[in-house]
Amino acid sequence: MVGSETDTLTRPLTDLRTDLLAIVRAGIRAVDAAELTRQALADVRGGAFRSIAAGKAALPMAKGAASVLKGRLKAGLVVAPTAERFGTFESIAGGHPVPDEGSERAGRRALEVAEGVASDETLLILLSGGASALMAVPADGISLDDKRATTALMLRAGADIQALNTVRKHLSAIKGGWLANRAAGPVLTYVISDVVGDDVSVIASGPTVADPSTFADARALLDRYGGASAYPDAVVARLDRGVRGETPETPKPVYPRLVKSDVHVIGSRGGAMFGAAAKAVGLGYHVVRLDGAVVGEARDAAQAHLQVVSATARGQSRPLCVVSSGETTVTVTGPGKGGRNQEFALAAALAHEPGFGTYALASLGTDGIDGPTDAAGAIVDSTTLARAGAANLTPHTYLRENDSYPFFAALGDLIHTGPTGTNVGDLQVILLA
Repeated sequence: MVGSETDTLTRPLTDLRTDLLAIVRAGIRAVDAAELTRQALADVRGGAFRSIAAGKAALPMAKGAASVLKGRLKAGLVVAPTAERFGTFESIAGGHPVPDEGSERAGRRALEVAEGVASDETLLILLSGGASALMAVPADGISLDDKRATTALMLRAGADIQALNTVRKHLSAIKGGWLANRAAGPVLTYVISDVVGDDVSVIASGPTVADPSTFADARALLDRYGGASAYPDAVVARLDRGVRGETPETPKPVYPRLVKSDVHVIGSRGGAMFGAAAKAVGLGYHVVRLDGAVVGEARDAAQAHLQVVSATARGQSRPLCVVSSGETTVTVTGPGKGGRNQEFALAAALAHEPGFGTYALASLGTDGIDGPTDAAGAIVDSTTLARAGAANLTPHTYLRENDSYPFFAALGDLIHTGPTGTNVGDLQVILLA
């Protein structure tokens, strides 16, 4: 536990909510993508570089690299949700969370850039969450529509990022190490991780990393998430050919070109937690960091998480701040609108621990985007259920229908940050007066 130097007795709910927003915003600032990239490249030596930046943090990462490498950075490509060219970088917008025609155009251009790197140049890859969808090249026999349908089906079935990217890598000509395999010279990759555990073979589907997964793994995941009959015939056929050994596996560590591929994680959820905790200490809170990742089905994870927080809070000084992070999933069964953080928050309100007293909780995506909504997440507090009752809102119904967005919109409890330019998963903060 991190303690403040001075104790404050109790704080009114309005102060908790104000502090809560300040704390989560500090967590996001602590993983600023441009600054993380500048720090990572500060001591990099060598000659000329060409770069590919892909993901939700692609543009700030590219700007951070350009500010350090200056004339050594000859040219580059930015693949992001929106196209914004700067300097010597060209820019292509791709689709997210489902790839579109821009994603395929971006992926094919990335392969061209990799193949065009001169022998005396280094290919600098800057990756962040979202790159799997934003930069896509379907493998032989697979169409973009096949990939889109597969991604959408797996997301709807509640597949986590590890499962989703295992399948993506085996339907792709760029993921799972294939991008690095196109480069004749050295490849240097910096990654901002949105994946619990920071597995670089999973982040952005590991385009510059040897792939430990197999066609058999990918094929089994179709059965797990909806059943093979739900997926495009071409997808099932390709995976079945791979299982039989009729299609080459994704690159493994023995591939000569991958030996020259060097990968470093420069930002992750721990950084966001540190930034949030530091701000909370500055505001006078005692702080507990829960380093175990918050994962699983959002509504179930919320209940389990509150039990852990309740047990942790016993005997701790107040006001108390509990910081956690991770990335949950949602199995969509209802027709509503929402995201995993909003669903987590709604389930947390319903699972409220009586011992909390006056409290406020926020759950949000550090990228500023929660599901197909314009919100980053939501806030709940010790008055949420009472305010919902006064507004004739039935929380259980909204949760059952996966309809958390209109619930929180009606209460004025959505968190709007706009796209943040970074992405290290989700951040949860609970303040207890």
